[in-house]
Amino acid sequence: MRSTQFFTGALAALCLASVTPVFAQPAGPVQPEGLQPFPLFGSSRQITSGTAFNPAISVILDGKYYTDNRRGEAGEIAEHAAGFDGHHGDHDHGELSRGFNLDETEIVFSATVDNYFDAMLNLAVEEDGIEVEEAYGVTRSLPAGLTLKFGKFLSGIGYINQQHPHDWDFADQTLVYDLMFGEEGLNDIGVQLTWLPKLPVYTLFGIEALQGRNEGIANTIDGIPGGLEGSLRDRSGPRLFTGFVKVAPDLGFDHALQLGLFGGGARLHQEDHEDEILQGDTWFAGFDAVYKYDAGRSYGHGNLTLQGEYLYRVKDLRVAAADDLDEIGEKEKFKQDGFYVQAKYGFAPRWTAALRLDMVGLYNRIEKDERTEKFDDSRRYSANVTFNPTEFSRLRMQFNRGDIAQEGGGRENYNQFFVQYQIALGVHGAHKF
Repeated sequence: MRSTQFFTGALAALCLASVTPVFAQPAGPVQPEGLQPFPLFGSSRQITSGTAFNPAISVILDGKYYTDNRRGEAGEIAEHAAGFDGHHGDHDHGELSRGFNLDETEIVFSATVDNYFDAMLNLAVEEDGIEVEEAYGVTRSLPAGLTLKFGKFLSGIGYINQQHPHDWDFADQTLVYDLMFGEEGLNDIGVQLTWLPKLPVYTLFGIEALQGRNEGIANTIDGIPGGLEGSLRDRSGPRLFTGFVKVAPDLGFDHALQLGLFGGGARLHQEDHEDEILQGDTWFAGFDAVYKYDAGRSYGHGNLTLQGEYLYRVKDLRVAAADDLDEIGEKEKFKQDGFYVQAKYGFAPRWTAALRLDMVGLYNRIEKDERTEKFDDSRRYSANVTFNPTEFSRLRMQFNRGDIAQEGGGRENYNQFFVQYQIALGVHGAHKF
């Protein structure tokens, strides 16, 4: 009985202890003076509700009410945009039913392991199971400005790719990332090495060697389906390599700017198109830019964020298996691009309004042995209003208007409406710039 009482008392004491987040984020863009890291919902303070356990633990709840004017098939229409209607994985974070939806619940464990390493585990809990979103270690004290990350993590390419859904300024992923990398973005197992040299201007260089398990640029297929003839290449990992550079000039107390270049390539990519399987190599390149203005008023009033990215992707594939042996070896080279631009403004304390334009397929063609197919571009317009009652909660209403080109010709339009809530429990450290 005494041992039980002691355990209960100790547990209660831990739960009532004050909290200080102990996890130091990996090296990220330096915050220009006057712009502090942004924690979960935009406050300049770290979230500290929760327990003092090591590791620090946080839970982020995310839910939506959703409807559209296409009998719930608006998302499917966007996925089959002309030229992008290829392989789609089984990861369906963005698949919503009309009505109420419980999106993934994030459970995050983070800690300083010792003087040498930090560690982080991010679990996505959904109705049909649990998935490891990120699980990595990162060094704390390598010399010469070097930092090594290893495990499963969101790639450092671009800007929005490093963000989890609760970091987004909109209820859904950008169209260009969704169609080129999948709704999760580029998230893979491997190693990342970054270098932050001592320069007058903040400059971060990074390279990554990844296993190569991305549905848009580094997908692999286990075996040939029945009814098809041919053979598939088998190449061991790492199969995907990326690189990036980020520069943040000093703009003074109230302004911050980050510019980035990135690219990558995969040694093997395979796609299942039902009547044939394609395989070959892929590469991509792009740039990103983010500007933030801190008005210095309470609760984000007057703050402004401008953000955009451009991506270009080439998939150099050939038919590896088909129901017609004469088709094996035929070339299919996909060349496509896309971008998004968005703006968010704090029009009142704790209230923001945001606009976004997505466009894909400005350059959109498939080069085959005997002909070249060209497709129109697809676009989406989004607007939302967000209310952050505290640093721990968020309410949002959003409207999307899609105008999607179809491979068979013509265009499909749709309207989407979201009402979203997000609630944060426990310790959550400040986010990167």
